[in-house]
Amino acid sequence: MATASAYSDVSPAVPEWLNKGDNAWQMTASTLVSIQSVPGLVILYGSIVKKKWAVNSAFMALYAFAAVLICWVLVCYRMAFGDKLLPFWGKGAPALGQKYLIRQARVPETGSDPFYPMASLVYFQFTFAAITLILLAGSVLGRMNIRAWMAFVPLWLIFSYTVGAFSLWGGGFLYQWDVIDYSGGYVIHLSSGIAGLTAAYWVGPRLKSDRERFPPNNVLLMLAGAGLLWMGWSGFNGGAPYAANVAASIAVLNTNICAATSLLVWTSLDVIFFKKPSVIGAVQGMMTGLVCITPGAGVVQSWAAIVMGILSGSIPWVSMMILHKRSKLLLKIDDTLGVFHTHAVAGLLGGLLTGLLAEPALCRLLKPGTNTRGAFYGGNGGKQFLKQIVAALFVAGWNIVVTTLILVAIKLFIPLRMPDEELVIGDDAVHGEEAYALWGDGERYDPTKHDPAKQGRHVSSSYSGELSQSPYGNGARGVTVEL
Repeated sequence: MATASAYSDVSPAVPEWLNKGDNAWQMTASTLVSIQSVPGLVILYGSIVKKKWAVNSAFMALYAFAAVLICWVLVCYRMAFGDKLLPFWGKGAPALGQKYLIRQARVPETGSDPFYPMASLVYFQFTFAAITLILLAGSVLGRMNIRAWMAFVPLWLIFSYTVGAFSLWGGGFLYQWDVIDYSGGYVIHLSSGIAGLTAAYWVGPRLKSDRERFPPNNVLLMLAGAGLLWMGWSGFNGGAPYAANVAASIAVLNTNICAATSLLVWTSLDVIFFKKPSVIGAVQGMMTGLVCITPGAGVVQSWAAIVMGILSGSIPWVSMMILHKRSKLLLKIDDTLGVFHTHAVAGLLGGLLTGLLAEPALCRLLKPGTNTRGAFYGGNGGKQFLKQIVAALFVAGWNIVVTTLILVAIKLFIPLRMPDEELVIGDDAVHGEEAYALWGDGERYDPTKHDPAKQGRHVSSSYSGELSQSPYGNGARGVTVEL
């Protein structure tokens, strides 16, 4: 019996338009971006927060990933990448049918025809939508009502994310205007940072005690999550050209150069001003570098990636460490993880620097036949910089207004903030589960405080430690260990 060649020109599963290399890379890139969210940000959020919020923070990320996927295939993908309904919005429709998913991928309003099935493109773009909501969640950790979050995710995806994605990537008015957002500096990071700050304003602050002392419960696990985020960014920016091509290679190299530079600059500033290198600061520097390079990863030269890394390790540092403390508005708004600084400021910085540093030949690799270039390369580069500013204003303005309207509407039915009695307890009150079988957030074991036997609570003799009985239900229980 003859064996079919692995590289047969045509078969039912290998149509003539399919490029196996492009398809393999696109599915690999999709998986890398998925890993950034699950388990990457699930681990990062669950470990960077105070112990009593570890479960809730991780679950907010996990829930968003699942909810976005279902909304994406039901209606949102084609709102972002389908036929035009408005200059900033596509026509919503399901992306579930067999005929639709196995045909050659196409973004109708841009004329882009990648050499793989629609299914690969639908899933790749989903991973970007999902991580945007998860990044936004970082602004409201430690107090947002989980039921309000469950309602917020699909509404914000439909009315905010799809607008930015269609406008800049799906063939909307900013795409037609040749605004450069290579892989989401505006669509993802500026959006999540501005929407996160807006959401933090409307949800309200954490408890005063949590705002004053919010130590990470596991620094090493936080680094593991950050590492997954960094390594996954090669798929984030490397998958943006929709092909395994030269632009993808340039993007991957530039991404890592900028991230490394930014981490080193942020850490150096911590040592200079605070006399110690902060591990959390290093993670923030890594993040701002990854965010800053994203809008220009495939269109700037590698020396420019170093310049962008220097600026992304310093300007967001100044905004977070100095300007934040001098701004009454920023001090009033409780942005838990500083998403405004690490994503909005860094994303805006990256978009503007792309308007200055975009190299004409690299721009043509991404979008042949155009004369797009940064301001430093003369010609129409000055106009390009102004276009980048206008696009940023549109994305920021839209997110402020729409996020506000969504949260005000949800507030009519569901409180946005947990009640104070739940905020005091944390995970056990919200989920009936706790992350660790250990006491406290960095506090030493105190029998008068932590021993349930001395507090008149039931103690099980089945364990060498004490088993804490919670008044909040029959969720998972942890064994408390005397340290």
